[in-house]
Amino acid sequence: MNVRYTQYERAHLLGIVALCEAEGWPSFPADHERAHAVLTAPGVTSVVAVDNDGEVVAFAYLLSDGHIQAYLAELAVAATYRRQGIARALLEYAMPLTGAQRIDLVTDTAEDFYSSLPHHTFSGFRIYPGWKPTDS
Repeated sequence: MNVRYTQYERAHLLGIVALCEAEGWPSFPADHERAHAVLTAPGVTSVVAVDNDGEVVAFAYLLSDGHIQAYLAELAVAATYRRQGIARALLEYAMPLTGAQRIDLVTDTAEDFYSSLPHHTFSGFRIYPGWKPTDS
């Protein structure tokens, strides 16, 4: 099965939304215009893997300073296309487009995949609105 890798275009949006829905990720499906704005924002690199029928079978969206640091915000591969090297190839395609030297990420479901790539493991946190400063 041939898959081609390319930069995001608006025509890919519904395929990305479908992948997010399949993963249970509500942000992009909730507002398609906002999703498109996010995927095309300054400093963002958005890439897709498309099969022979033109179906989006994977996507990644990264934020970058364009020089040193990139952050992988989301990466999803359709269930029927997993374990074929698509995620790895998508990251290899995206990395030079970011201009960065490294990619950081947080995952709660794909530790095995990311640990198979050259990496260093660090502790991380996700901060949400509504926190109150403490006396420290």
